[in-house]
Amino acid sequence: MFSYFTAALTSALSPQTLLLLVLGTGAGIAIGAMPGLSVNMGIALLYPMTFTFKGVQGIIMLLGVYCGAIYGGSISAILLKTPGTPASAATVEDGYPMANEYRPVNLDDYNGLQLPPQPGRALGLSTFSSMFGGIFSAIMLILLAPQLARVATSFSKPEYFALALFGISIISSISSESVLKGIIGGFLGLFIATIGIDGMSGKMRFTFGSTYLIGGISFIPILIGLFAFAQVLQSIEDEFYNRNHHIKAIKSSAKIDRVFPTAQDLKLVMTTVLRSSVIGTFIGCVPGTGGDISSWIAYNEAKRWAKDKRRFGHGDPRGICASESGNNAVSGGAMIPMLTLGIPGDGATAILMGALMAQGIQPGPLLFLKDTSRVYAIFIGFMLANVIMGAFGFSLIRLFAKVINIPNHILIPIIILITFVGTYSYNHSMTDVYIMIGFGILGYFLKKFKFAPSAIILGIILGITAEQNFSGSLIMSGGDFSIFVRSPICFAFLMVSLISVLSPLLEPLIHKIIPKKSA
Repeated sequence: MFSYFTAALTSALSPQTLLLLVLGTGAGIAIGAMPGLSVNMGIALLYPMTFTFKGVQGIIMLLGVYCGAIYGGSISAILLKTPGTPASAATVEDGYPMANEYRPVNLDDYNGLQLPPQPGRALGLSTFSSMFGGIFSAIMLILLAPQLARVATSFSKPEYFALALFGISIISSISSESVLKGIIGGFLGLFIATIGIDGMSGKMRFTFGSTYLIGGISFIPILIGLFAFAQVLQSIEDEFYNRNHHIKAIKSSAKIDRVFPTAQDLKLVMTTVLRSSVIGTFIGCVPGTGGDISSWIAYNEAKRWAKDKRRFGHGDPRGICASESGNNAVSGGAMIPMLTLGIPGDGATAILMGALMAQGIQPGPLLFLKDTSRVYAIFIGFMLANVIMGAFGFSLIRLFAKVINIPNHILIPIIILITFVGTYSYNHSMTDVYIMIGFGILGYFLKKFKFAPSAIILGIILGITAEQNFSGSLIMSGGDFSIFVRSPICFAFLMVSLISVLSPLLEPLIHKIIPKKSA
């Protein structure tokens, strides 16, 4: 075990890995700070770069992007009242008032002593709580993931099929507006996963005589198209709309003062930060949830536990810290089911899982036996990503505050160039570029009609695993379907999958039977 840890430490602390981690974290913060650019888009943009590096170096860089982008969303949320990512929506409630408004010391006397705007204080509290939440979830990842993996090593093909089916069933949870739309997206992903040679029978499916399709459609152009190029098209539309209607972009003009939280602030928020970190880690472990859900739950819990609830919404430090520690703690929690069970916790970890698989690293319980040193390297890299994120936040906050003012007419061409170059560099194939453009256009219309692109990604990633283990299970049993209910674990996963699919449909019925109590 010590040799594995030593190898992981050597890999994670090499100069090249640290440089990539610093670049990835900085890029993630910048991307997260710009409204309209999501965490998923940031990871998808830099995803092709991972193929130029050996081992887990590229993966650790993406972890830096992941952690940095979640935190970066708080910068524009606090300064512009515009969350850079959905996970920072709750940060607006108290972050913007503290940074931009004069606030009464006594809420009962609005004509009394007024506190001036404190953007530095708001950003400092955000940085501290984001770093704390991330490090807390990293510790939980290190402690819990190996234990869960040991339990999962007893799985055979039926259990793996049921587990993959459970992963597919969470599509109903990640669908933003409609369960039906989520299921349609999931089925589209499952169909794409069937293109190419069948792993069990060796027959070609849906290739239409194309040599390219024999190996299936490459995951990378789909990923970049759905998350990055689709957002580019949306940004172009928004830019034309703003110009035609003479709408000027809001610029940040707040003067940043001190950014390190005072001892008094830390004493006030520590209980809130710890509680919100626990909430965020737990929610991250539940597939289909995300930072946006965690931030609001953590914010509401902070308000519920506070004696002076009226201060929330008026620049209360606990409101900022609850949201930011809650959403950043999701990152480590979401990686627990992804690494141990091969079930992505959210859209970002689905992309990270694809990156691992592209490097020949198969997430799942066997990962902890076959690639122990790589797993520990990922743990160390994730911990360092949160530390570097905090260091960036405290030292370069003034610089990152200016990033959000980059004009779209400069930003959009740069992103377009990155999407085309990144897609082509993977296989040096123009077909990949055409597929990326096609899925980008598809992703653009999916967003218009409130479909979740993450459902397609989950369908592609888990579809192959589900199909292969389903076929393998039937071969083991000689075609007897009862093999899926003989194992208690397999049966339990099947039941949970059924509940997961039906829960959005049953929820209105439950509310009719048991009406909510009026406040």
